[in-house]
Amino acid sequence: MAEYKTVRRAGAGVRTAEIDAGLRAHMNKVYGLMSVAMIVTGIISWLVGSDLNAAMSGQETRLPLGVIQAMFTAPLSYVIMFAPLGMVLFFGKAVNNMSQSGAQMFFYVFAGLMGLSISSIFGMYTEYSIAQTFFVTSIAFASLSLYGYTTKKDISAWGSFLIMGVIGLIIASIVNIFLQSAAMEFAVSALGVLIFAGLTAYDTQKIKNQYLQVRGMPDGEAIAAKMAISGALSLYLDFINLFLFLLRFMGNRN
Repeated sequence: MAEYKTVRRAGAGVRTAEIDAGLRAHMNKVYGLMSVAMIVTGIISWLVGSDLNAAMSGQETRLPLGVIQAMFTAPLSYVIMFAPLGMVLFFGKAVNNMSQSGAQMFFYVFAGLMGLSISSIFGMYTEYSIAQTFFVTSIAFASLSLYGYTTKKDISAWGSFLIMGVIGLIIASIVNIFLQSAAMEFAVSALGVLIFAGLTAYDTQKIKNQYLQVRGMPDGEAIAAKMAISGALSLYLDFINLFLFLLRFMGNRN
């Protein structure tokens, strides 16, 4: 009987070790996909943004001047601005019908379009302040994501509250386009930092729990592979939005 208990404990230990190794590999894939997407966004944003600065100062640009002017004037500027939102909504509905490679390519195309969408920050803020804010965002994101991964507390209840907060931010931002209120802009920026800080921890725990739920299914590995892309997209959006809201506080305008 004692030998049976020893074998059973040993077997449980092996299964736990396998789950831990699988979870680490899954999370590494999530962060790896997110990192590649961030690099794509950063390169495109910097290239287009630096061309915008050059065009504004009358210097030579890599892209044709007419293309730059078209990208930052209506109606094309609105297409570039709202296209990432449309792609996110489409991805959420279509990801189950995509192949893994197709979903991953879609994610990288989205990251490139996001880089194009936010490239105007290089015309609004100094490159030093952008780099400084990116560094601060990276530290904050890593700390918050680590908390979401390691905490024993169930923070799933945060989800509905945070999503409602995001909807509120969108509505308030649209209203402030017409009001042009400095006080409302400050409030939206402060709430944006808090909401996306919370979403970073929440999404990390959600990704972890979803993997543990599907791991034992017959086709669990295939499901987890697509979930890694969806999870990377969620964390990518958390990082980008946290960065942009922090930039409003930390950025030095040109």
